[in-house]
Amino acid sequence: QVQLVESGGGSVQAGDSLTLSCAISGRTATNFVTGWFRQASGKERECVAEIMWIGGMTFYAPSVKGRFTSSRKSSKNTVTLTMNSLRPEDTAIYYCGVQKATYGLLGQDTFYEYWGQGTQVTVSS
Repeated sequence: QVQLVESGGGSVQAGDSLTLSCAISGRTATNFVTGWFRQASGKERECVAEIMWIGGMTFYAPSVKGRFTSSRKSSKNTVTLTMNSLRPEDTAIYYCGVQKATYGLLGQDTFYEYWGQGTQVTVSS
């Protein structure tokens, strides 16, 4: 079983930055993939970023590329999502997820088995 605990959400102004953290524990695949997803009110959940644990290869959605960065801290078994130049349209509940096996950077939540509790990010103009 894998447990994910998120932290770092909040309310900010447009143009500000926030960093989300996802602390991962339990038995993961050796080279597991962590994804960051968000769900805005009335919209479907979408993938914004993914990162592989070994090597740190990443994927970013076009809407966040150049503004969001995901990284991993091996010593703390933590994956972070640093969000710069935030926009009101980035307002959503953000979730981290881990794939059960190493499927790759596919940008789809169907490959994810484990999820964090979600953290609210609100960006006002």
